[in-house]
Amino acid sequence: MNDSRPTAPEQIVIIGGGNAGLSVAGRLHRARVGEITVIEPREQHVFAPLQSHIAGGAARASEAIRRQADVIPSGVRWVRDEVFTVDADAQRVHLVSGEHLDYDQLVVCAGMRMAWEQIPGLPEAMSEPTGISNYDYDLAAKASPVLRDLRAGTVVFTQPPEPASCGAAAQKPMYLACDWWRSIGVRDDIRVVFVCPDPVPFGIPAIDRELQRKLDEYGIEVRYSRELRSVDAGAGTLVIGHGDAEETLSYDVLHAVPPQRAPEWIAGSGLAASDDRHGFVDVDPETFQHVRHPEVWSVGDAAAVATRRSGGAIRQQAKALVKNMKAVRDGGTPSAKYNGYSVVPFTVSRGTVVFAEFDREGRLQPTVPFWRSLYRERRLSWIADRRILPWVYWHLILRGLA
Repeated sequence: MNDSRPTAPEQIVIIGGGNAGLSVAGRLHRARVGEITVIEPREQHVFAPLQSHIAGGAARASEAIRRQADVIPSGVRWVRDEVFTVDADAQRVHLVSGEHLDYDQLVVCAGMRMAWEQIPGLPEAMSEPTGISNYDYDLAAKASPVLRDLRAGTVVFTQPPEPASCGAAAQKPMYLACDWWRSIGVRDDIRVVFVCPDPVPFGIPAIDRELQRKLDEYGIEVRYSRELRSVDAGAGTLVIGHGDAEETLSYDVLHAVPPQRAPEWIAGSGLAASDDRHGFVDVDPETFQHVRHPEVWSVGDAAAVATRRSGGAIRQQAKALVKNMKAVRDGGTPSAKYNGYSVVPFTVSRGTVVFAEFDREGRLQPTVPFWRSLYRERRLSWIADRRILPWVYWHLILRGLA
């Protein structure tokens, strides 16, 4: 006798309601693969790429934020809570509230944590009127008038070492501010120092040439192969260094980006590789399936994707993950492969962008394959980055439509 009882729908839990989590949720819902739950504690959803434009005075803060409830894909359940730990053997997520969720498939899209506390004095410096950053919504909004109204002094911009969430985006407000100061005739009265952890602006020769040209054009002092080590906000000084070498700089304004790492509960749950001190989810970087727990997947900044992390990389990652999860559910094996594509749009003036697209080997990967010079500074790229992509993000990407 056949059992005609309906099969319970598969429970898919997604940790994180940012770009990665909602992109995956939207695609999975459209694919009708099961009941989807997103865990996200924040009530507000921020489109992080716009924070650079906000800090540089080229966008309003209100453009980058929406109510989380308004961007959750239709048909997806939202649990407003925070993850405490994951028991991968029991396939259960434990929440800070004391509740738990059982899952058949788990997708970790928890992003990265801004580790301000790793730099002595940096949290205190950011609480001062002279401390700003494009890596925090409130600090980006604070940055806009600080940079706009400055007429003289020393401004230090710092870039974090990898791994970071689009770490080179730290440069964007610097170029925007320099272009503004030049336009109002005060650029020569402002000393701009850029502290870069690498020996080159980015690490891909074609992109480096474009960025170095802008650095020279704006007269920016660059401290290559240096990292921020400490800040004394009271004295208005900071220490940068490499190895045993250190240098103290005085500043009037500090635009800083902190070190970054995965949320600690990932390693605490046994989902990270034992030798990964940053604690990223230990997935196959091509298929996004966990190397030890086949029911666990991860994309975005929290995943060990073996490429530079960026919001623009998530679209291809989400597409591959959904294809691979469906294949596994149907009894097959993951076949969609992610080549490490990532993208960093460098806003190098208030009307032009250097559009860096590349794979995990550092090879240029232009969206338009035959347009090999798409990376060069262009007005068209600025229009795409500033006008088109935000609309696509809110209306298509978060709904799993792009």
